[in-house]
Amino acid sequence: MPSIFNRFFRECRFLLLLATPIVMAQLSHMAMGFVDTVMAGRVSPDDLAAVAIGSSIWMPVYLALAGILMALTPIVAHHYGAGVYDAIAPVLRQGMWLALVLGIGAFFLLRHMTPLMEVMEIEPKVQQLTLDYLRAIAWGFPPLILYQALRSFSEGLSITRPIMVIGMLGLGLNIPANYVLIYGKLGFPAMGGVGCGWASALVMWFLCLGMGAWILRSRGYRFLPSLLQVEWPALRQQWRIIWLGAPIGIAFFVETSMFAVIALLVASLGATVVAGHQIALNFTSLLFMVPLSISMAITIRVGQLVGAGEAYQARFSAVSGIAITLGTALLFSTTIFALAPQIAQMYSPDPGVQAMAVTLLLLAALFQISDALQVSAAGGLRGYKDTRIPMLITFVAFWGIGLPLGYILGLSPWLLEPLGAAGFWIGLVAGLSAAAAMQGLRLYRVSRLQLRL
Repeated sequence: MPSIFNRFFRECRFLLLLATPIVMAQLSHMAMGFVDTVMAGRVSPDDLAAVAIGSSIWMPVYLALAGILMALTPIVAHHYGAGVYDAIAPVLRQGMWLALVLGIGAFFLLRHMTPLMEVMEIEPKVQQLTLDYLRAIAWGFPPLILYQALRSFSEGLSITRPIMVIGMLGLGLNIPANYVLIYGKLGFPAMGGVGCGWASALVMWFLCLGMGAWILRSRGYRFLPSLLQVEWPALRQQWRIIWLGAPIGIAFFVETSMFAVIALLVASLGATVVAGHQIALNFTSLLFMVPLSISMAITIRVGQLVGAGEAYQARFSAVSGIAITLGTALLFSTTIFALAPQIAQMYSPDPGVQAMAVTLLLLAALFQISDALQVSAAGGLRGYKDTRIPMLITFVAFWGIGLPLGYILGLSPWLLEPLGAAGFWIGLVAGLSAAAAMQGLRLYRVSRLQLRL
């Protein structure tokens, strides 16, 4: 028994060493969004609205494309675990070609959003600001998607420190770039929210170039032969990446689009409800970065162990990772229950907004455990290169259970008196719980099957 505990703590330590830099990188990216919101909001409500609407458009596009490139992590991890180092560099090169195509496609997509703006019926001034913001940030999408390919490659090798360092440096660049371009300093014109888009594009170029330079100059990657060798696109290899990664991207899009739809439906309930909903969503999104990062570490570790043929250790690692995320979820849940009023007060001085936020935060505390379980199980499944069934599970749980139930409880008198925003959050609890149960069962079956091979 002591040996099992020793194995468990060693595995947890390894996973946390992998996850900590990823947590810091994720938090730095979220901090950039916070900085953009605050600095654009100081110009005018229209500029703030343009940045908020524009972000709600480009972020799902980015997550969908990033999900495709995240397939590089388990592919590289399997080769690394198996000791087949010659196969790793070609995976990176094909991933870079694919990222270039996806990034250029996103560039043109974001620069032609006028039809969507017209459908949304946004007032003309905000519409034009949003379009200009999207056209500016679009210039950063090709390097941003290339950065994601480089990041996923590095994560597959268990090298996560550069992601943290470059992410923090990117945040450091984002603040002065926003200041110069939003408010018009150093001879630049004051561009308001549009300047925020140009600053973000500049940071995206920095992330790509910084990650590329780190990989080329760091000793940690020198065991890989022919990293700089030129290789033309190979459609068969790229299709393998798409086949594995597209379900990940679709799953991310399904989840983010559900939250976007909820935000639109809640908007009809008034400013106080919207503000309370936004507070609860913002705070829980911040907390979610921890289990999400541990999930990414589980993908890396399980992928390498499966590649090495260590099926028992891979399953043990997945279980250990789930235990870590459940522990953090219990801590977060307890913290929310104990400090919900104080959390709400940090965001707003308005008593009505605080009361609504507290109600929703208490519901959010309930789904911390199920959310942690489903995201960590999904990370383990990615390590096993199992992405298609998890994608279907995500769709059923969020769009088949969470959103319909939330609508019925929140806005429809079909079952009982409409609960407003609280109804949608009860739907989230149900949807995430269903996802946790199904993803956990899927991980059990896949890991058990791997033991038999």
